[in-house]
Amino acid sequence: MFFTEAFAQSAAPSSSSLGSGFDIIILFVPMLVVFYFLIFRPQRQQVKKREEILKNIRRGDQIVLGGGMIAKVTKVVDDNELEAEISDGVKVRVARSMIAEVRVKSEPVKEPTAANKP
Repeated sequence: MFFTEAFAQSAAPSSSSLGSGFDIIILFVPMLVVFYFLIFRPQRQQVKKREEILKNIRRGDQIVLGGGMIAKVTKVVDDNELEAEISDGVKVRVARSMIAEVRVKSEPVKEPTAANKP
């Protein structure tokens, strides 16, 4: 036979090594806390940062669309759409959710100074 006596013996009934269900809870609570701080919280912060960047898109910003096309924002239509120029004279309407990246932020409009006034 290929079986040794240790494998052939039947196991004696024994009590659970964990005891009650409370012991399992004690094991899983620290693991859930670690998951929260290492996975869920940073991911939520990235989502908030992306929403803030998409909300602050202005005319003149250079964007990369979901398909990889690079465009320049010409007009902000509303909260969900904007108009972008993908080539000279070719303008398309784009949903904000389809923007993959904002490459170049436009500079704020400069206030006229006393030296620049006509």
